[in-house]
Parts: sequence; structure tokens; C-alpha cells
Amino acid sequence: MAHREGQLVRLAESDRAAVSFTLDGVPALALEGDTVLTAILTQRHALRVSEFNGEPRAGFCLIGACQDCWVRTEEGQRLRACSTLIEAGMRLVTGTSDDGRQP
Repeated sequence: MAHREGQLVRLAESDRAAVSFTLDGVPALALEGDTVLTAILTQRHALRVSEFNGEPRAGFCLIGACQDCWVRTEEGQRLRACSTLIEAGMRLVTGTSDDGRQP
């Protein structure tokens, strides 16, 4: 599959240190200080799919109030993506493919 740009495109602040993490089993890079939401959305077009209708979701309020941005670690820990900072070595699971659909 050809590489696709993410929902978010980084235009500035690209001089921060790179942070390696894994997204649905695929190695990925973010920048130090990014939230999990930013780290994921620079890689793909959707954060997860809605459990109610299967449609792609990309976060909503971005301040931790709406409950729309939950993702999990491979160990099963739930994380609020909009308010959790990415950490080196995180192994995140969203259950979505590059186009935001469930595989």
C-alpha cells in the first residue's frame, strides 16, 4: 500500500526530538511533546472507528471532555489520546487501517 498523508500535516516545529512508537503493529514516529492524538493523526486519517456506526473518528473536543478519543495500549490500558503525551516505546492499538476503517 502506498504511503498516505495523515489527517494532520506538520508545517512547523519539526526540530523537536523524534519519538518512536508502534501503531497497530507498525513502527511510527512522532515528535517529543506531541499528544497521542497528534502522533496518530500525522500518520493516518482517522484515530479510530465509532463503535456505534463504524464511521471514522478523529477526536472531537480536543480537551478531554467528550470521550471520543479513547485508544488502547497493547496491554489493554485505555488512553485519552487528546490529553496523553506520546512516549517512546508506546504500543498503541486503534483497530483501524490507514483509511480509518476496521481491518
